[in-house]
Amino acid sequence: MPELPEVETVRRGLSPVMEGQVIARADVNRPDLRWPFPPGMAERLTGCQVARLRRRSKYILADLSSGETLLIHLGMSGRMLVSGDPLGVFVHDHPAPQKHDHVVLHMRNGARITFNDPRRFGAMDLMETARADDHKLLRVLGPEPLGNDFHEDHLIGAFQGKMTPVKSALLDQRIVAGLGNIYVCEALFRACISPRRKAGHISKPRIAALVPVIRQVLADAIEAGGSSLRDFRQADGELGYFQHSFDVYGREGAPCRTPGCGGTVRRIVQSGRSSFFCAQCQR
Repeated sequence: MPELPEVETVRRGLSPVMEGQVIARADVNRPDLRWPFPPGMAERLTGCQVARLRRRSKYILADLSSGETLLIHLGMSGRMLVSGDPLGVFVHDHPAPQKHDHVVLHMRNGARITFNDPRRFGAMDLMETARADDHKLLRVLGPEPLGNDFHEDHLIGAFQGKMTPVKSALLDQRIVAGLGNIYVCEALFRACISPRRKAGHISKPRIAALVPVIRQVLADAIEAGGSSLRDFRQADGELGYFQHSFDVYGREGAPCRTPGCGGTVRRIVQSGRSSFFCAQCQR
């Protein structure tokens, strides 16, 4: 499932052809994805200007001139693909309709944004912009890891007395929003913290040092266009490249990249998720 860097990469790709532009027509080709679409979604989108395109955790949010916000969740295999861009950023002509093109936004500027999702685990919803933070998918989220509300005091307080492994704690979206399995593994490696260590047993200085590491891992991944493991594509159809920079994720049995370590990357299962780490340099 796409994590924060992948979703942010898609948002940045959509922004030039959506922000400030009008949805001339919306085609909704089925009644639902993971959940039913809101009533009259095509009619409610048609004619609206996209005032702002933003991201909250793993969700893309399009604030509309109608006073509503379109929430987009890519799920496991969802893609937002742009074609026919008049700005010349995207080289693709409009392709022939595909079987899994579930929602298509025809922009007045000539661009077309297609939501394609073979597995149909994605989602779209409409909500009042003024009450967007109260949406059931957003109201439980913690601070954005790249925002000002994510700082060492927050993480120290969230970890205090917590006896779950730090890997599980960082995947808790109530503690920090948008982190997933890949980037937690990578951040813990860079911070030299074992994914098995209890969150409440980590010293305050080590927790404080983890905050900038998380920020840097995410920034590096966004700069590389995210990680393409199976289904992820950027809005122009290109792959992300951060997977070529993984230190531990997916590298079970490979030598640790820490100079002089001599250890190998191990894989364990925590709460049904694979954790990759080096037992030599992560304590």
